[in-house]
Amino acid sequence: IDLISKGRAEIMVGRGSFIESFPLFGYELNNYEPLFEEKLELLLKLRESEKITWSGKYRSSIDDRGIYPQPVQDRIPVWRAVGGTPKSAYKAGQLGIPMAIAIIGGYPEQFKQMAQIHEQAAKEHGHGRLPVSINSHGFIADTTEEAYDIAFPAFKLTMDRIGRERGWPPMSRQQFEASCTLRGANAVGNPQQIIDKILYQHKIFGHDRFLLQMSVGSVPHEKLLRSIELFATEVAPAVRKEIAKREPANQH
Repeated sequence: IDLISKGRAEIMVGRGSFIESFPLFGYELNNYEPLFEEKLELLLKLRESEKITWSGKYRSSIDDRGIYPQPVQDRIPVWRAVGGTPKSAYKAGQLGIPMAIAIIGGYPEQFKQMAQIHEQAAKEHGHGRLPVSINSHGFIADTTEEAYDIAFPAFKLTMDRIGRERGWPPMSRQQFEASCTLRGANAVGNPQQIIDKILYQHKIFGHDRFLLQMSVGSVPHEKLLRSIELFATEVAPAVRKEIAKREPANQH
């Protein structure tokens, strides 16, 4: 992917909330945490040289084996994705890697401690300031009503399907719209609403990046393209302009 994209590939790693893959790949669920940490250690090691020698507990050893094809970048960026687990935020800072905070429920300010823990861990281990990203679900349309009307059925279908497995009640339109307000988790609305939400969150986190997953369930293709267009032509420029004014000495 890095070769195809001419050096634009990045990797985001996270433990996730789905456990179905453990029996599929022959892993034990009670090894959930150490297995992830060992795999991440190996991934970071893979970036250091063309050949690798490595041994761990959960996979076979590697003895002076080459990694091919080599990427365009010397070190493909690796971000650690974190939900609400402070230990994960600390480990990201300890390892000296950027952190992506996934806000898909609750209120943004509830996640502020994740950024603080990440920053503190980085300082304690001599890494200096590390980038932070906020990652959310969302959708943009020319009007609020259109955004809600298009996004809600797709969101509901996806979340209700997961909810049936996990015991969640079905999502109502009222709950969905509440999640799209300024302090809600979902970035759904017209361009100005999304601008306001990103800037509101930036006051909390001072983050470097905002990533928006627009395809939470299936939406009409032309509407998805319009959402991407609005994000690129209206939302992003306005956010960059405002943040540049807020932080003239340290623009993100």
